Amino acid sequence: MTKITALRVGRGRQRVNVFLDGKFAFSLEAEVVVKEGLQVGQEVSSNQIEALARSDHFHRCFDAAVHYLSYRPRSESEIRERLQRRGFDGDNIEAVIAKLKEQGLVSDIAFAQFWKDNRESFSPRSQWLTRLELRRKGVTTDIIDQVVDEVDDADNAYRAALSKARGLPLSDYQGFRRRLGDYLKRRGFGYEVINYTVERIWQEWGSSSG
Repeated sequence: MTKITALRVGRGRQRVNVFLDGKFAFSLEAEVVVKEGLQVGQEVSSNQIEALARSDHFHRCFDAAVHYLSYRPRSESEIRERLQRRGFDGDNIEAVIAKLKEQGLVSDIAFAQFWKDNRESFSPRSQWLTRLELRRKGVTTDIIDQVVDEVDDADNAYRAALSKARGLPLSDYQGFRRRLGDYLKRRGFGYEVINYTVERIWQEWGSSSG
């Protein structure tokens, strides 16, 4: 058994340096120290030290995941990849994801809905391209089907075209058609939807300009 002879708060107050028998031994997340009730004068065994290390690794992994989620919602696959790049082991990653799901912080259905809604609000694109983006984020096909079947290509293409058409000259129909068509193609829309949308926008905008 060894004895805790000092607990010193590190820089940033997020980690605590633990001294055993008068010598620095390791550092722990402050939350782990509080949770485990560590105190100066307490004796700890090698098994307890190993358990503290495991708890510390889990908390660091969890904190990294929460920080990653603070920017925007993420899919489970994105979180796994991020934590793997940060060097956390598979067992901790899976335990952290389970805790995040339990707390309602991670849900691929909610993520897919967020992604679809965000795209439709700020950058409309086709159902096909939305599906592709979600597959690349690691979302399963059944969830994608559940969420993305609501996407209306005709409506999205029209709203995307309206935004683009405002910056196009209306004096040249062929140029207008080519540039707007290429723009919609990059958004993943099919030939028929593009043709219909370009003609509709031209009738509303282009024909009235002459």
